[in-house]
Amino acid sequence: MELSELEKIRLEKLQRLQQQGVEPYPTRAYPTHTAREAVKAFEAQEASGDTQPVEVTVAGRLRAMRPMGKLIFAHIEDSTGRLQLFLRVNELGEESMRRFRDDFDLGDFIEAKGNMVRTRTGEATIQVLEYRLLAKSITPLPAAKDEMVDGQVVRHAALTDPETRYRQRYADLVVNPEVRDIFRTRAKVVSSLRRFLDSRDFLEVETPILQPIYGGAAAKPFITHHNQLHQDLYLRISFELYLKRLLVGMLDRVYEIGRDFRNEGVSYKHNPEFTQLEFYMAYANYQSIMELTENMLATVCDEVLGKRVITYDGVEIDMNPPWKRVNLREGLIETTGIDINAYPTAEGLAEAVRKLGKSVKPGTPRGKLIDGLLGDYLEPTFIQPTFLFDYPRDISPLAKSKPGDPTTVERFEGFIGGMELCNAFTELNDPLDQEQRFLEMGRAYADNDEERHPMDEDYLQAMRYGMPPNGGFGMGIDRLCMLLTDRHTIREVILFPHLRERDED
Repeated sequence: MELSELEKIRLEKLQRLQQQGVEPYPTRAYPTHTAREAVKAFEAQEASGDTQPVEVTVAGRLRAMRPMGKLIFAHIEDSTGRLQLFLRVNELGEESMRRFRDDFDLGDFIEAKGNMVRTRTGEATIQVLEYRLLAKSITPLPAAKDEMVDGQVVRHAALTDPETRYRQRYADLVVNPEVRDIFRTRAKVVSSLRRFLDSRDFLEVETPILQPIYGGAAAKPFITHHNQLHQDLYLRISFELYLKRLLVGMLDRVYEIGRDFRNEGVSYKHNPEFTQLEFYMAYANYQSIMELTENMLATVCDEVLGKRVITYDGVEIDMNPPWKRVNLREGLIETTGIDINAYPTAEGLAEAVRKLGKSVKPGTPRGKLIDGLLGDYLEPTFIQPTFLFDYPRDISPLAKSKPGDPTTVERFEGFIGGMELCNAFTELNDPLDQEQRFLEMGRAYADNDEERHPMDEDYLQAMRYGMPPNGGFGMGIDRLCMLLTDRHTIREVILFPHLRERDED
């Protein structure tokens, strides 16, 4: 590998340590406390009045070092926080102090054993009796900056360039504590969602990621090939059709949290690989799913943030139920002047859209035109939590029609912060109607159109055994985490987002 000058210097230190009999990457570590546990144990001993020393062994990354003659002050950091180390020649000897000062670097993982003391500045500190290298850091952490920590100036690394942060997330996590907090919050969000659904008798399941027929959403799939079976397979774009098969099998409430894959554009709210929650509930409908959604997200806010009024992009957003409800047709009339019911054909609606100053590609299906109007004129206005409901049948091949109105289906999408968060239906459970919908979608959309929904004969077979009436729901976990952590690109809440290859030129 090619090394920088600083890396070469560190490599020389590593080799020097090896020559001195120091193993730079030992097999075992023996911490007795985390940094947080060490401080708590010391504070408990102080409160009790016990004068016996609190002996601890901690392990972590060396984040600061300040040699002061025969003394060295340092800070070690683990996942629970930072802890000051105090090294003195009296306890360690000249050679050990020299080795620490000259051959240890910021970023090294070390183990330190000693007694807890409180310095004159009042900081809980380990007076080190023994130390050991656990892993030598060859590449220096990014450029340093100063920060006040407990009244002390602590120098630590900084990394702000987004491109570098996403490509080297490991370095980003090391030097930016707030990034670690984002992913701790994300984990809490997922745990809270699970608890909410588990407490309501939902069963968590796993469905295939490799599927012989993709379906359940309007998106282009990734295609792969199974060599032994001589079969093309698709990375799933949705869990929907498999989860609903389970309703046929008498599992009345099911959910899955996992990855979906869509071969589509990358943007601030899209990544080709993303995390989705989907659940299906027998005997429910889109109205009851709206209520469940409101309560679920309010509960997540309670458990994760301790509040229901959040701030996103400088705006306070109230997550308390009930959310605003807007009829799609009425919303478009109000914002565009177009009554979609007055334009039953794609050609007629296309002409109305052109009069708004929008360009329309010839042959665009009616459903896609409506979806475009929704995205351009309604979605950006939904800052406070809003359910947009009653969608055209054209763009909802898996949703049940409204009684007395075969052109409209019982579907809603939830929006917050001007962004779609979730999508839900009263699910279609009539196999004959479902087959007709698949056929219509196949005729209306070109073979290479991402909105085209393929025929799934096995799913129809399952439906013919009888599927209970049900309500279904899907939500992007990444977008929810964007909202709850006030981040404005999906890359901030995905540990390893997809990026273009670097231009070597």
